[in-house]
Amino acid sequence: MSNRCALVTGGAGFIGSHVVDALIGDGWRVVIVDDLSTGDARRVADEATLEVVDITERAALESVFQAVRPAAVFHLAAQSSVTRSVADPERDCEINVRGTLNVLAGATQHGAPVVFTSTGGALYGNDAPLPTSEDALPAPISPYGASKWAGEAYVVTWREATGNPHAVCRLGNVYGPRQSPHGEAGVVAIFSHSLWRGESPTLFGFGKPTRDYVHVHDVARALLSAVGQAGVFNISTGIETAVSRIFELLRDAAAANVQGELAPLRAGELERSCLDPSRAYEQFGWRAEIGLEEGLAATYEALTAEFEPDRPPESG
Repeated sequence: MSNRCALVTGGAGFIGSHVVDALIGDGWRVVIVDDLSTGDARRVADEATLEVVDITERAALESVFQAVRPAAVFHLAAQSSVTRSVADPERDCEINVRGTLNVLAGATQHGAPVVFTSTGGALYGNDAPLPTSEDALPAPISPYGASKWAGEAYVVTWREATGNPHAVCRLGNVYGPRQSPHGEAGVVAIFSHSLWRGESPTLFGFGKPTRDYVHVHDVARALLSAVGQAGVFNISTGIETAVSRIFELLRDAAAANVQGELAPLRAGELERSCLDPSRAYEQFGWRAEIGLEEGLAATYEALTAEFEPDRPPESG
């Protein structure tokens, strides 16, 4: 195995675990920092090392950095729930801002470039032109969007102060295997779980809100490509898709005869979002390769295999 070591915060999470797999496949040695509040140790590859540490605990995180001395840092650990950020903005800020500062401090000590995962839609707000470029002025409508913007500002400031080529990757709506159907995040996983159980999912915004859906395998590939690239990059497809269309495609994949329940949008949620990914292609040659219909069908199959242990026993 290579002597190159990557430190991945949030590496036991949905996206982070795929980044870990991609790094291992590329020959990296990987150490994961995750407090397992939303991550799952079962997602961690056998070849990786897991350190159960909260990024808001500065001393504990410093100890990991000192032991690992990483050549690159992938910072994915975050409070990523919009509605939870509305309910508890203080904790949202503590994780997404203070935690990011702690990660930057550790990376600076070892001269390691940071790839920071941020949000696209929640950052740009409802009034941005579509598809939205990285030059659009952020206008977040939730504490989550505000905290990620603040985290970005620190990443950029540390890049300018240290000369380390930190990258900010603003992700579209990521979907794929290992995504949890519980909570608000991950409409693809939520719909898949409901269809698998033969239940009607709720389509907030009456099915009309749009997002830019990008497969997690494409995202992991983008984050590895962003190492050493200084700048802010949208990681997305540039295609706007309504929630109702996602439900229809997943219903087809499930061969189900289920109707969705319509409901208004929740506080802090966007009406429309679509990101322009052209800068990532121009600077480091990345573009999304997995089409939505193909990606959703494969994701439904993978997720239902993961759901199987949760299937209720048959009565009788």
